[in-house]
Amino acid sequence: MNIYSKYKFAKSSDLKLRIVANSINKKLSAEKNMHILSLSNKKSSFLINKALKSAIFNAINNYNININDLFIEKILINKGPYIKKVFPRAKGRVNYIKKRTSHIIIKLNIKKKDGTKS
Repeated sequence: MNIYSKYKFAKSSDLKLRIVANSINKKLSAEKNMHILSLSNKKSSFLINKALKSAIFNAINNYNININDLFIEKILINKGPYIKKVFPRAKGRVNYIKKRTSHIIIKLNIKKKDGTKS
């Protein structure tokens, strides 16, 4: 069974989010990864942790799955749209500031009773 969680329009660039997403250990349970992310002091770890908590609570509430049986199967970080801001310059000109956003998709799966992943 696959449990998804999507966090759209996260206000951080995809490159910064991928650094934290690549450091997640997929062999550990989802709960342990949640605690590891909470100890990091990067903004992107807070955003990924928020999406991970949402996926875990979706599994608990919708499917009555134990939190210790869940593990992270896949984390996708995609580019989102830019938030364009105007920055005034000399002689009436304008420069644009691109505030980057991204989409975080987390896919959880269940460990079988014998300890193997399904």
